[in-house]
Amino acid sequence: MKRLITGVMASAAWLLLLFLGPFPLFWLFITGLAGVGIAEYLTLVLPALSQRARLPLIFFGLLPLIGAYSGEPTGLLCGLSLALIALLLHTLSRYANLAQPYEVISRAGFGYLYLGLCSAHLVLLMALPQGRAWLLLLTAITVASDTAAFYTGSKFGKHKLCPAISPGKTWEGFWGGLAGSLGAALLVRYFFLPEQGLLWICGIVLLLGCLGAAGDLSESAIKRAFGVKDSGSLLPGHGGLLDRIDSLLLTAPVLYYLLYFQAGLYLP
Repeated sequence: MKRLITGVMASAAWLLLLFLGPFPLFWLFITGLAGVGIAEYLTLVLPALSQRARLPLIFFGLLPLIGAYSGEPTGLLCGLSLALIALLLHTLSRYANLAQPYEVISRAGFGYLYLGLCSAHLVLLMALPQGRAWLLLLTAITVASDTAAFYTGSKFGKHKLCPAISPGKTWEGFWGGLAGSLGAALLVRYFFLPEQGLLWICGIVLLLGCLGAAGDLSESAIKRAFGVKDSGSLLPGHGGLLDRIDSLLLTAPVLYYLLYFQAGLYLP
């Protein structure tokens, strides 16, 4: 019941923000979520660091999202570059006080790519023409895939998808998730993106559905490496924030660049 209530409340808040929230509020919300996600990640991969020592690392990780406020990939790239430079300089300044300085650089640096860079593409998607509709499509694919995969896998799952990383996931759940995401995407297309070709939407669903499953497994691999079940306890019945956004971290950048290059926005 906790899982259901949390899911309904989170979905309602997300839809309200998506359709009624101005761009600055959306950016602020995504930046806040990214900050929580980076904090969970750093707690997971750098447990020896104190909470105070993690604060500057969290701020550096938000620089790609600050750059994404411009609505352009160049702003995001500038923010990411500054984040990595700041991480190196900060680590050098505290080198004598760190037991494993390279662990801080490598693990935090990957977090900036995994969380800061990838989540910033949600902001870039919002800045695109029909950005809200495309974000709705992305949300529908992700949520429908997770839900359909869970129930299909629970009822019919027999063949393990990747037992070394996540023993509970099955091929039956994966195909059920793809079917669910296709149905949800076609519904969004009918009401919000009718001008988009059917084959184009189906291709997006197939690609993002596979990437979403990979994103889920990627976070599971990180948690398994550090021997934890959940990334946190922020969301009752769901675990941490990372446990809910892991699929979006890979799908958001890919959807953005599909749309970016399709529209020819890279041309001068």
